[in-house]
Amino acid sequence: MTDQAAKQPAPRTGTARRALLGAAALGAGAAVVGLPGAAAASEGRGHGGGALRDLPEVTVIGHRGTSGYRPEHTFGSYQLALDMGVHIIEQDLVPTKDGHLVCRHENDITQTTDVAQHPEFAARRTTKTVDGAKLTGWFTEDFTLAELKTLRAVERIPANRQHNTLYNGRWEVPTFEEVLEWAEREGRARGRKIWLYVETKHPTYFRGIGLGLEERLARLLRRYGRDSRDSSALILQSFEPTSIQRLKKLVRTPGIVLLSTAGTKPYDFAATGDPRTTDDLVTPAGLKWIASFADGIGPDLSLVIPRKADGTLGAPTSLVRDAHAKGLRLHPYTVRNENTFLPVDYRVGSDPNAYGDAFRLFETYFATGIDGLFSDNGDTALLARESYLARKNRH
Repeated sequence: MTDQAAKQPAPRTGTARRALLGAAALGAGAAVVGLPGAAAASEGRGHGGGALRDLPEVTVIGHRGTSGYRPEHTFGSYQLALDMGVHIIEQDLVPTKDGHLVCRHENDITQTTDVAQHPEFAARRTTKTVDGAKLTGWFTEDFTLAELKTLRAVERIPANRQHNTLYNGRWEVPTFEEVLEWAEREGRARGRKIWLYVETKHPTYFRGIGLGLEERLARLLRRYGRDSRDSSALILQSFEPTSIQRLKKLVRTPGIVLLSTAGTKPYDFAATGDPRTTDDLVTPAGLKWIASFADGIGPDLSLVIPRKADGTLGAPTSLVRDAHAKGLRLHPYTVRNENTFLPVDYRVGSDPNAYGDAFRLFETYFATGIDGLFSDNGDTALLARESYLARKNRH
């Protein structure tokens, strides 16, 4: 165990009041932890295995843990997701100044930590250009790990998730090594492997400033035995295809290429002058190219079912069929419960932060034939999955 891990044992959070409220609002009618749907999902086909083939049908992926109920990328969020029964838990990785990999959605930590409340770091506030976007704030690469550990995580979108602000300041920013150790402890206690879904964030940017992610990540995967194709219980992901290609040369761990919305371009393509866009990558030719080095794609939901001009949900595209034809898995992102994130025809009432008809939306996406789905609300996703599979198996 690392010294940092010894300082911060992973707290066991139990059933969340917010999650119970969410389940009640959606008519779940059961406690979140230990509910039948979660139990059924946890006992799904091969859930304890470590290869992609062992993942259960319609895999539920805990987006940054279960960030609908706890501040994202904290042990509170990861632990609650695991206790709910989600199949895989996601981590996004960025580096510190001294080369440690930590779990943050972005290297800009202005909105996800209390750094602004630390006068000793006021002079670290700066403006940078990351992947072509100009940002002003505080960035992980300007802090040593010891300095970063003096900060505490806070809710990223408090206007939408006021209940989550209750947990502001409760957890540190975890290192990825701490997460690996936590997963090992939980795996031993539960008698099965704990699946992780790991994203390299802004790899071209970080390589350009001397903090390349892939080699650091590969060393940790090898150290903790997560570098095998058939037993790693871990999936690598990146919005930059070349990052997955680089990782493939370093480890045998399965990889997924993330795809943003139509018309966008992976930043590594922009940096090297590659003319292709997401539109090119979702064609049969583009999918064949991805299949030459990756195991699947993680498309934005709009690439599976786009929204119409009025904000309602349209008809499914051919992406699921086309990707499966090339042997690729599909794990689209991200379904959330709140109205503000839902298509217009799935919203309930006028409060943008109230829960809409998320169950129906989950099942709509499941029906397209996707292999799994990222969600901020693991309990809702698991109940929707249970209902969907029960209906499917009756026919």
